[in-house]
Amino acid sequence: MGVSRILVSGANGFVGRALCEELLQRGHAVTGLVRTPGGSVPGVEEWLHDSRDFADLDAAWPQGLAADCVVHLAARVHVMHDAAVDPLAAFRATNVEGALRVAAAAHRHGVRRMVFVSSIKALAETDGGRSLRETDTPAPEDAYGRSKLEAEQALLRFGEQSGLDVVIVRPPLVYGPNVRANFLSLMSAIARGVPLPLGAIGARRSMVYVGNLAHALAHCATDPRAAHGCFHVADGEDPTVAGLARALGRHLRKPARLLPVPASWLRAAGRLTGRTQQVDRLVSDLRVDTARLRETLDWQPPYSIDEGLAETAAWYRNTH
Repeated sequence: MGVSRILVSGANGFVGRALCEELLQRGHAVTGLVRTPGGSVPGVEEWLHDSRDFADLDAAWPQGLAADCVVHLAARVHVMHDAAVDPLAAFRATNVEGALRVAAAAHRHGVRRMVFVSSIKALAETDGGRSLRETDTPAPEDAYGRSKLEAEQALLRFGEQSGLDVVIVRPPLVYGPNVRANFLSLMSAIARGVPLPLGAIGARRSMVYVGNLAHALAHCATDPRAAHGCFHVADGEDPTVAGLARALGRHLRKPARLLPVPASWLRAAGRLTGRTQQVDRLVSDLRVDTARLRETLDWQPPYSIDEGLAETAAWYRNTH
């Protein structure tokens, strides 16, 4: 499927910018579907469509815009303190109905493949003793994860009915320059010398550097062998929580101050503070099996986890 024209929703976001850079380097023509102008990497032609949950996308499709594949990154993302009255309904509106609108408009305008960027949270929050595989039974635990799973299922049904080739990619935590949320908070705490109760946490957590994710998404968008596939993507190294903090400290040039607090104590503190779920995730393994992506597409991550952490820490030092 000699893809040369790719439409990326959320092109000016954290992952979108990295993906567009990867695609442009490979010689593809890239159009970015964005809600606010600017912020896309040079060389991306922006399509500005500022509507809630991709309403009227079909009617607004620019005349002459042809694409072989759409990579759907735009989403309502997981947040720790959600202000929505009904979080699941809000997630569904964007992540399910919105994704279906993108798929329908793309199919109607001749797009042959849609790569849907889901989340490992659509499958599980912990690995239950072995790395999570694409064939495992999904058991999402929060509104974000449930909306991503529902989107996967709805898109697959649409693909079966319409003939659109739907490819699903499930990353775990994504990090890299411009990262936000919990990963940025962890770096900030380490850089400020804040003592962290993570020294005894041996839980292993898969992650993916944004450059590795972009590389994998480019493969999924352009490789005929990816057709109708579901793929887990990760760096291939699963650091412990304590090991991650120490590695970040080394690259931030500020040794992490880790207190050896037993996981049982953290769980007790979580129950007392109403944060049982957050603590359980912190002290539990979440490892991702990437064998299908590696074997089906001959994919290898171009960056090691240490290289990814070094780039992320260098960005933090230069900007904070």
